[in-house]
Amino acid sequence: MSRIVLKAILGFVMRVLYRPKVEGMERIPATGPVIMAGNHVTFIDSLFLSLVVKRPVYFIGKDEYVTGTGIKGRLMAWFFTSAGMIPVDRDGGHGGVAALMTGRRVLEEGKAFGIYPEGTRSPDGRLYRGRTGIARLALMTGAPVIPFAMIGTDKVQPGGKGVPRIAPVTIRFGEALDFSRYDGMDRDRYVLRAVTDEVMSEVMELSGQEYVDMYATKARAAA
Repeated sequence: MSRIVLKAILGFVMRVLYRPKVEGMERIPATGPVIMAGNHVTFIDSLFLSLVVKRPVYFIGKDEYVTGTGIKGRLMAWFFTSAGMIPVDRDGGHGGVAALMTGRRVLEEGKAFGIYPEGTRSPDGRLYRGRTGIARLALMTGAPVIPFAMIGTDKVQPGGKGVPRIAPVTIRFGEALDFSRYDGMDRDRYVLRAVTDEVMSEVMELSGQEYVDMYATKARAAA
C-alpha cells in the first residue's frame, strides 16, 4: 500500500514537473524475474526508475538510509523502502556477497531487480567499467537483462546532492539480453567479464556516454 501511495503522489509530481520521456517501456516483461541494468549518474536515478516502470522494481541501498532515529529517520525509512530499496550493509567485508544474494532472492521470487553495474555513481558523467555481479546474477538465475539509460538526471540533481532542479529527463530501455548460452558457467571469470561487457556496451549505446575502461571507484579515488 505504501508503494502505491508513494508512486501515486510522486508519480504525479514527476509527470507535472519533469514530463520524462520514456522509450522502450514495452520491452520490460510484465511478469517474471528480470534484471534491469543501467548507468548511474545521480542519487535519484532509482527513484525515477521506480516511478516510470509499471511493475515494482527492487534495488539495493545502504542500510544507513533506514536506520535513522526520530521522525526524520522513520520518514526516510518509509520513503526508501516504499520506493523499493532493500537495505544491505555494503561497507562490511561481505557486503558484495550480501548484495548478490539479496538480488538472487528477489529474482527467484519472480520480481524485477534494478542494478547499476558500475557499482557507484559516475564521478564525471562518463560510463565506467561494469563489475561482474550483474553477470553472476544473470547466470545464476537465468533472468533476462533489460539494459536502460538515464539521460538528464544528472542535470536534475548535479553531484547527487541538493534540491532537485527542473530539467528534461529521458529514460531509455533496450532489448532484453539472454545469456542462457552460458548456462552453468557462472564461475568462469572470462565468461563473467564477457557478459558484463556486453551489458555495458548496450548501456553505452542507449545513453550515448563516453566509455572509460576503468572502475568508477578508482576514478573517484584518483580525483
